[in-house]
Formats: sequence, C-alpha cells, structure tokens
Amino acid sequence: MLLWTILKVAIRSLLANKLRSFLAMLGIIIGVGAVISMLALGAGAQKQVMDRVTAMGTNLLIIRPGSTSRGGVRSGSRENLKIEDAEAILNEVENVVAVAPVVMGRSQLKYLNKNSSTSITGSSSVYLEMRAFEVEKGRGFTSVEESRNARVAVLGATTVETLFGDQDPIGETIKVRGSNFRVIGVLKAKGDQGWFNPDDMVVMPYSTAMKQVVGQSYLSEIDVKVSDTASLTTVQEKITELLRKRHRIRSEAEDDFNIRNQAEFVEMATDVTRTFTILLGGIASISLIVGGIGIMNIMLVTVTERTREIGVRKAIGARDRDILRQFLLESILVSALGGMLGVSAGIGTAELVSKFTQFGTVVELYSVILALAVSASVGVFFGYYPARRAAKLDPIEALRYE
Repeated sequence: MLLWTILKVAIRSLLANKLRSFLAMLGIIIGVGAVISMLALGAGAQKQVMDRVTAMGTNLLIIRPGSTSRGGVRSGSRENLKIEDAEAILNEVENVVAVAPVVMGRSQLKYLNKNSSTSITGSSSVYLEMRAFEVEKGRGFTSVEESRNARVAVLGATTVETLFGDQDPIGETIKVRGSNFRVIGVLKAKGDQGWFNPDDMVVMPYSTAMKQVVGQSYLSEIDVKVSDTASLTTVQEKITELLRKRHRIRSEAEDDFNIRNQAEFVEMATDVTRTFTILLGGIASISLIVGGIGIMNIMLVTVTERTREIGVRKAIGARDRDILRQFLLESILVSALGGMLGVSAGIGTAELVSKFTQFGTVVELYSVILALAVSASVGVFFGYYPARRAAKLDPIEALRYE
C-alpha cells in the first residue's frame, strides 16, 4: 500500500471514532501541557533568582570580618577591617578595578512629621556602580564630598515613598540621628531581595557614616570589583594573602575574615534552579507515560474490533508491513496531534500563571521541541506492539472472527 493510501485509511479510522480518539489524545495533551508549563515555571524561577543575584553586582569579591566565639559559640563579628585594608587592596593587588569600603547600620530617618527605620550604608562614590544601582533622580555623591564628610544622602525608592510620598525629595533635608542631611539622589527600584531590601536604604559617604551616624572606626565589609578578564579565584587568593599579612595571622591560624566570591554564588544559584527545573519536568513527564499507556490500550481495542477488516486486507494482498504501518501511523497521528494541542495548553497555562500571579514564567523553545519529540516517541513506542499484533494476525482466523 502506498503511504498516502495508508494515511487516508488511518485518518478515516480516527474520525470514525472521534470521542475515543480524543480520549486517547487526552493523556498526551495533559502530559505535554504539564511538561511545558512546569519547565516554564522552572525557567521563570531561574530567571528571577539570577536577576536578583546579578542585581547585587557582578565580578565582585565581598570581604567581611570573621566571627568571634566564646566557648565554641559565635558571639559577633570581629572589628578588624580598616580603611587602610581597602586602600592596600586597591594599590597592591593586580586586576582590582575598584574598591568600596562599606559601613552598615540602621537608624531612624525623619522628614517633617514622617519617619522611617531604614538601613544605613556608608560607602565610596564607586559603590552604586559596583552594586549595579541606577540613579533615577538627582545624582550620586562624589569623592570630594567623601573627603569633606559631606552630609548628603541618596535614598532608595521605598524610603522615598515612605518619607515623601509623591513629593520630589531632591534638595530636601532629612534628619538622621539628629543631623541634617541633604537628599541629592533617588535610586531606581530593584525589588525586595528576600533577605535584604535594597529599596529601603540610604547611601551616604562612608566617612560621614562612620563619624556622625554609625559611630564606628571599623568597616562592615569591603567590596572589590575585579577586571572582567581576570580570574576571581586568583584575585581572591592574592587578597587573602595580603590581608593575612596585614593582620599578622600565623600560618597555622585561621583567617579572621571571610571572602565571598560572587561568581560562586551565581553558579550555586544556577545549579539549584536547574535541579528544581529538572525535578518539575521529571514529575510532569510521568503523565506522558500514562498517556502512552492510554494510546496502547485504545489501539489494542481497535485491533480487536477491526480483526475482520485486517483479514480482508490481507486476503486481497496487503502485506504484514502494510498493516504494521497503518496501525503505527494511527498511533503516531494520535500522539502528534495530542502533542500539538498539549503545546498550546502548556503555553496558555504558563501565560495564565504569569498573568494572574507574581510568579514569572518563561517558555523556552527547547522545552516545546522536547515535548513534541517525546510525544511522537511515545506514539511509536506504545503503538508498535498493537500494530505488530495486527500485522501478525492469521488472515484465515481473522476472516472467521465474529
């Protein structure tokens, strides 16, 4: 039999039992739709995590003081990071592009009759760029303002909304622990990071923060930006060597500081979200197997019902391979059509989730191709046994079948 003739017979057979054909497709539709929507959820989660990580800056090394302990119990952070350490890193370590000394605290901000408990970040003029902050209004402070201990402040979007509402804050004066600070800039909103909200903060020169606001002579952390062409690990090792030497740490003693590699954090976040995506896709793919079993069941019933038809076809010259192709093609048509409907259902579900919830979804092309390929494979795998069973029927016994 010609392929076109086999195809016409297969389509005619499926249309003759529309409800049964649809029910056979339903498992594939649900399976493919579930795979695509679950992979879209996983890809959306990965994108959100990566956006939050990269929003903290890239090519960064973050140096923080080590913890102190009493009787084996951690009781706080050491007070051992100094401005001189930051200057030494910038001047003595190769491939360091910029260094931002950071001092952190929390204080009450006041403007007229409004107030807000906000995190205070004192740093250098390069901090905003290093941490990928964008100034939406006004400007950031300068190195000259750092050296003069200027009382200037750049506010996060949430802080501005709390203190000023719809009013333009640029040029206004706020009080921080009794001292007047002039607002010179507003940061573009980044969104809550979960453990830290970069929109609810005020950034000021570190010299001003250390002497007039936080009241400490040591740093909370040192942010180091590394050249794009350099290895973060290599630079990290050189900084470790330098700080151990400056802090006079013996060779057998542990570091009194911690260095966090931003690239390692990005890699870890990527691995976690990738595992999450694979898990979701694996769970959803189970429904594809169930759909394949449904196709096999329907095809076995079809072979039984059409036993006399198979006998007649063989009696007039149809070969075993013609019968095999006919029933296998019917199985593939069911799974392929179900796969295409499932793709539409999966994309639609992902769009609805993204539209009506705060959880973003990303439908990637590879997930659509993968789902269609698997659905076609399911049709071949689960359709082969019924098709082979039909092809092996004895024509004499088939003609006598009632």
